[in-house]
Amino acid sequence: MIIYNVTTNIHESVHDQWMIWMQHKHIPEILATGKFTAARLVRVLIEEEMGGVTYSTQYTTDSKETLEKYYQEDAPGFREEGMKLFGDKMLAFRTELEVISEHLI
Repeated sequence: MIIYNVTTNIHESVHDQWMIWMQHKHIPEILATGKFTAARLVRVLIEEEMGGVTYSTQYTTDSKETLEKYYQEDAPGFREEGMKLFGDKMLAFRTELEVISEHLI
């Protein structure tokens, strides 16, 4: 299992608009591609020197190959939309995580 993690710092001036967009449009549309089985939006509990609020959005997919298809077929349009809406008020970076094991109680 692969987790596609997008860490985003969002400026306070567009925070509420971004949060609505993420929860009601962006995340549902990414899940609708059929390439991910789940998504989680979490707040990063640190204070940034540059200000803003930082979040991690974690999308779960079955394989690196499926994630590559997302990059090729879907990601450019989603990234373009985010830039059009929020421009320099949003700073994002992406990481890929491989789940080695899970331990639940």
